[in-house]
Amino acid sequence: MTRRPVYFNPAAKSWIAPLTDTPELAYRFHSQLPAYSPTSLVSLKHLAEQLGVGAVHLKNETCRLGLPSFKILGASWGTFRAIAQKLGLPLDSSLDSVKQALKCTKITLYAATDGNHGRAVARMASILGVPSQIHVPVSMHSGTIDLIKSEGARVVVSDGFYDAAVVDARVAAALDKTAIVVQDYASGDYVQIPQWIVDGYLTMMLEVDGQLGATTPDLVVVPVGVGSFAQAVVTHFKQQGKQTTVLTVEPDTSASLWKSLRKGESSTTSEKTPSIMAGLDCGTPSSISWSILRHGVDASLTISDFEAHQACGYLKSQGVSAGPCGAAPIAALRRLNPSDRETLGLTKDSVVVVFCTEGPRQYEIPHSVASDDPVELTQTLVKINSANPSLGSIPGPGETAIARYITAWMEHRDIETHWVEPTLGRPSVVGIARGSGGGKSLMLNGHIDTVTLMGYDGDPLSGDIKDGKLYGRGAADMKCGVAAAMATLANAKKQGLRGDVIFTGVADEEFESIGTQQVLEAGWRADGAIVSEPTNLEIQYAHKGFVWFKVDIHGLASHGSRYDLGIDAICKSGYFLVELDKHANRLTAQAGDPVLGPGSIHASIIKGGEEVSSYPSLAQIQIERRTVNGETPETVRKELEDILNDLVEKVPNFKYNLRTTFHRSSFKAGLDHPFTKLVHKHVGNTLGKEPVVLGAPYWTDCALLADAGIPTLLWGPKGEGLHGKTEYAEVESIKQVAEALTAVAVEFCS
Repeated sequence: MTRRPVYFNPAAKSWIAPLTDTPELAYRFHSQLPAYSPTSLVSLKHLAEQLGVGAVHLKNETCRLGLPSFKILGASWGTFRAIAQKLGLPLDSSLDSVKQALKCTKITLYAATDGNHGRAVARMASILGVPSQIHVPVSMHSGTIDLIKSEGARVVVSDGFYDAAVVDARVAAALDKTAIVVQDYASGDYVQIPQWIVDGYLTMMLEVDGQLGATTPDLVVVPVGVGSFAQAVVTHFKQQGKQTTVLTVEPDTSASLWKSLRKGESSTTSEKTPSIMAGLDCGTPSSISWSILRHGVDASLTISDFEAHQACGYLKSQGVSAGPCGAAPIAALRRLNPSDRETLGLTKDSVVVVFCTEGPRQYEIPHSVASDDPVELTQTLVKINSANPSLGSIPGPGETAIARYITAWMEHRDIETHWVEPTLGRPSVVGIARGSGGGKSLMLNGHIDTVTLMGYDGDPLSGDIKDGKLYGRGAADMKCGVAAAMATLANAKKQGLRGDVIFTGVADEEFESIGTQQVLEAGWRADGAIVSEPTNLEIQYAHKGFVWFKVDIHGLASHGSRYDLGIDAICKSGYFLVELDKHANRLTAQAGDPVLGPGSIHASIIKGGEEVSSYPSLAQIQIERRTVNGETPETVRKELEDILNDLVEKVPNFKYNLRTTFHRSSFKAGLDHPFTKLVHKHVGNTLGKEPVVLGAPYWTDCALLADAGIPTLLWGPKGEGLHGKTEYAEVESIKQVAEALTAVAVEFCS
């Protein structure tokens, strides 16, 4: 597996941090807070042995002043400094004198948070006897919200993620004359309180110095959210005379510092994929922190949610109960390879300090993103319920969870990702393995939704393998093809191709295919495309289209006893259904298209009537017409109009209304096209025999891609039970598809 590398900044070794306010001011203030005592420094001998270093010490911030996080250090000092400035109080004022002064002044504390900072601000408000309003992102776990509320705060849930909550808190505070915003995120001219918060964290650094005595750590590992805590760490350990190396860690999906360091300028990352490391799940570095971190951070890396989860388990085995943010530095150390450790200067005598910043909390156990194996990937994708919300008696949850997983999987490999969601709750994901330039681009398309889980025989989310078959809803249709395409994307990243390989994991193919349509509307194009629906390893170069109609047959409502007044719409619709059946037989009796055969038509849904004692005034019939090349929505509509108009002439009181509700075109690729020949060659090489080439009776997103001018083919693994009570994909065929897609990408994009 190729993953996002460690970023190294050699210039940081000789950089000296600017001096700040004396940290003793904050230290004295914290000492008078209820239940203050220094947190412990825990020796992790087992981890030190694994890493081959002299010692690993963990600064245990799982309980600080009665809260499960270090955040109270910054929140309390920032709050005190802001209130002292507003009320004109000296910085050596006691906590009691501040509380006394607040009795004559109305103040409300505001903050945005991913959890611990907001709870710390709320706790400080409670200590001082003032109200607080805390804004939280839409993705926050309900248990975390309850903890903030337990401090007496009013909690406001934002419509967006962390950055949106920051904006919402400031907008709300601007409307409140009593407001003080205590935010650890600096931007624009809002810098003073964030700097005071940073200064508050220096109390912890003084404690570490005291606990280590004459020893200066060779490496400190610090988790990064907006960067305020890391700023405090860098500021302290990059003073004159110190030679400590600083390593930062972030979630794969919120790598704002890592990406900023690589670009050399502050960068914003997408927040569409929330991390279980909620306190680190921030899209943009704080402005004052960035100015320090860009110079003082020696190395930066990112980890997956699953690695953070594993680190929580490791710490628990060592007697430390921590949350994912607190365990992140442990995961960072465990992912360093020997070359990374050598670059960091780690030796058998090195002393390492990790900052464990939060205690245990609730979170959903994540899936691993480590595997490039298409079979293991299929198993993981099957375990994620992505049933289409537009289908089934019980609507599915949609594509958000699986889109987040795929995004996290790509970010883990530093693959460029884009989130496409014009329809709320129905996201598609685009990933690009960028080429060096000058080569052709290949699009690998697959839908990430499935039909309903209802009616499945057994566990639809098992992903179990038995006798060479991988079972579960969507195993065949089409998570096996999506996994093969993802594996190809990862392979392309390693190949160093000239052209781009583009993966499009799209929503809603099982209903109206808004996903591929929206990806195309967003401007994504390629020189060739393969849709890896399950085709039993047969290359399909053509398939049918379809048109959906609604026919309203009108009657006249009346009491069931008034045959002289009522007109029965249901009975009138019977005349039409008889003629529709005849029309269906005529269509299928024709030769039709030489590849696809004849078109077809059927009545899908019929509704009518209100109660048994009344004549129904309306019967509605929904119809699907499968089309072949040369047929259009207009030509097939004309066929129905002719039937219906003839009934108007022949049947008394026959009235109708016909509507075309949806349509998709048929598809046909050229067998002599160079892209078709290239795919044919590599499929044949992989299978060891001449591939079968044919057309299909169903519809796929191939038609949308072809209509956009992209040469397209349909080819994918073997599978059975599509939409059925038992569904599976053949394991060996998944591997074959990944192999052939990779071969196509290597030649086509070179």
